[in-house]
Amino acid sequence: MPRGARLDEPGTLHHVIIRGIERGSIVLDDKDRKLFTDRMGLLAKETGTSIYAFALMTNHAHILLKSGPSGLSTYMRRLLSGYAQYFNRRHKRAGHLFQNRYKSIICEEEAYFDKLVAYIHLNPLRAGLVQTLEELAEYPWSGHAVLMKKLRCDWMESDYVLKFFGHREGAARKAYYEFLEEEMGIDREQELSGGGLIRSQGGWAKVQSMRRHGEKAHGDERILGDGDFVSEVLKAAEGRKDFVIPVTERMAKFNELIEQTCNAACVTVIFLRSGSRCGVLPGLRKQLAMQAVNEHGISIADTARQLGVTANAVSYMLKAK
Repeated sequence: MPRGARLDEPGTLHHVIIRGIERGSIVLDDKDRKLFTDRMGLLAKETGTSIYAFALMTNHAHILLKSGPSGLSTYMRRLLSGYAQYFNRRHKRAGHLFQNRYKSIICEEEAYFDKLVAYIHLNPLRAGLVQTLEELAEYPWSGHAVLMKKLRCDWMESDYVLKFFGHREGAARKAYYEFLEEEMGIDREQELSGGGLIRSQGGWAKVQSMRRHGEKAHGDERILGDGDFVSEVLKAAEGRKDFVIPVTERMAKFNELIEQTCNAACVTVIFLRSGSRCGVLPGLRKQLAMQAVNEHGISIADTARQLGVTANAVSYMLKAK
């Protein structure tokens, strides 16, 4: 079954799930973890992305964020591509680090914000990386430590999160902690990150109840919210021609750009893709690689194929000044 297009516009709340390829590790030690979280925060500031919760595990990560003016795709592309280049370089490996497509779920803020914060921050505890909530507060690779004032992260919107639990900081922090204690005994995997229809309706019990009453369950795998919220998001997406550009259309535009660039430089596309390093070709390839990845959102592998070079060569072009 084909995957749906990304849904996003600035200011959209997303639960993002990143997984290592073939369930492989995305961090091997604390240096990797620090680089990943530092990069996550730095790019959040640069792109105007708001981070509300995060948990970095060994082979996956969760982030609750609100997209900035440039949208989710730009933020995630810069986060994952830059980190993957660092990881491969440091650990002397090649190839993909992450699954080709991270998972992003648009969330209805009023109904699910507190549950998502708790679900994400409880991940290290449920995975056995820590044993108690007290230990979780000392775990430096999760936003819980920030909310408990054990870790300072000026890029995480901790005040915004705590306001969901109370008007005064101290009372809000206490209420948040008590909410986490309650949520420890509730399994929200399916509801918050599992099957689309079940998630969209707020759980399997809700879906069954609607069916018993003859109500049609309206859901979408990319959205967490009630039927009205799902309908509103999809309607908004249909009304925006620039909401998501399919990969095939982006590739077509990139191929047009290649032809135009080659024509302007008086070289043929065949010569550009020949692998030759004569004359203006290296400069043209670098220019096109930067535009493909940063402006058109095309993967490094696809960019390499269109330019007739290796993925490593494209990665080098993106790093070179």
